[in-house]
Amino acid sequence: MKAYWRVRVLLAPGLVTALLLIAGCGSGGEAAVSSAPSATAAATAAAGEPDVLLDAQSLTVLDQPIRYPKKKAAQISSSILALDPGQETGWHKYRTPMYAYILEGTLTVEYDAGVTKEFAAGTALVDAMNVWLNGSNKTDAPVRVLVVNMGAAGIANSVQRP
Repeated sequence: MKAYWRVRVLLAPGLVTALLLIAGCGSGGEAAVSSAPSATAAATAAAGEPDVLLDAQSLTVLDQPIRYPKKKAAQISSSILALDPGQETGWHKYRTPMYAYILEGTLTVEYDAGVTKEFAAGTALVDAMNVWLNGSNKTDAPVRVLVVNMGAAGIANSVQRP
């Protein structure tokens, strides 16, 4: 059963700027694939600094290098994905980088590459690009995900499987 997307456009430029800073564009090696905060992040959080959700993330959840669209004007959009128990997103793929933060519940994502991953509340990630995937809520509790698409003018952020 395909989920309906409850979309709330977040217009606060400060939030979008903060999310981009958190997502980062640098290299992170193997440590970048973990959504757990680094020791540096833990130290800054203890000192009253903001909690770091991603630190210099350079790879997607399937270890692909993050690639931004070229020669197009940048566009950032965000939404809240809400999945009730048993709901699915339907098979789709991202053509541009997509940052997600699990606000509530546990999201299960099946990738066409034969991999299934679970992301619990509090997890930050950059999802796979150009790989078919299907998100689902296999629990008895609601799932809510902040989705931030880092796209470009004229390029669809995601494409549904025909």
